[in-house]
Amino acid sequence: MHFPFNIPVGKSVIPVHFICETLAYFLGYRYYVYLRKHTHDLINADNRLLIFIGAAAGAFIGSHLVGILENPSLLNHLDLIYFMSNKTIVGGMLGGLIGVELTKKKIGVKISSGDLMVYPLILAMIIGRIGCFLAGLEDGTYGNPSKLPWAIDFGDGIRRHPTNLYEIAFWTFLWMGLITYEKYEQFSDGSRFKIFLVSYLIFRFVIEFIKPDYFFSFGLSVIQLVCIAGLLYYYKVFLFPSKLIKPKAYA
Repeated sequence: MHFPFNIPVGKSVIPVHFICETLAYFLGYRYYVYLRKHTHDLINADNRLLIFIGAAAGAFIGSHLVGILENPSLLNHLDLIYFMSNKTIVGGMLGGLIGVELTKKKIGVKISSGDLMVYPLILAMIIGRIGCFLAGLEDGTYGNPSKLPWAIDFGDGIRRHPTNLYEIAFWTFLWMGLITYEKYEQFSDGSRFKIFLVSYLIFRFVIEFIKPDYFFSFGLSVIQLVCIAGLLYYYKVFLFPSKLIKPKAYA
């Protein structure tokens, strides 16, 4: 396979990364609509829309803000183009979380709004990362050079960790694990989303060590510091894991 993988159209090409990103949004949303239609949603349609707007706004700001901070040495080149061209999923998720929580506080919604979004988000992430993989070096989601048998040459003659494929595997196993577990137990309100986000923050913290990031003198990157902040926000998941499961009702 040659990277980047694009679809030729006449004298031009359509980047597969763009196609995958578009499909991720579209199919993720359609999956959400399907689940909401077949689930008793305690949040009405108007409030759901407001929460979506809050999530989108927060994700946009968080994604680009963390994206431009990934390499502090380049901040002196900060302009609108640099801001828009740098984004990261971790920043988007935590920014979206902040946007949702602020919106819910404003409109008075006190129950979880994220549980219904977990499986659609996982689907969207898998499709998006397929696009990242096919984009090769252009996307910047590849890993460090490696001599492992599954290392991949993305077009520059250097075999690297396919960290985007690692993430696809992570999302697939998490999806299967959650679905399997929920056949036997029922999560308490908001717990599915907490497990989803905490699991990803731990994964990203670990995987960043094999990516060519900017690391501070103390050995951590901006992404890892943001992951730590998110994990601290959800510290109760680690202190009280039993509260993630809904108590069974006995007759």
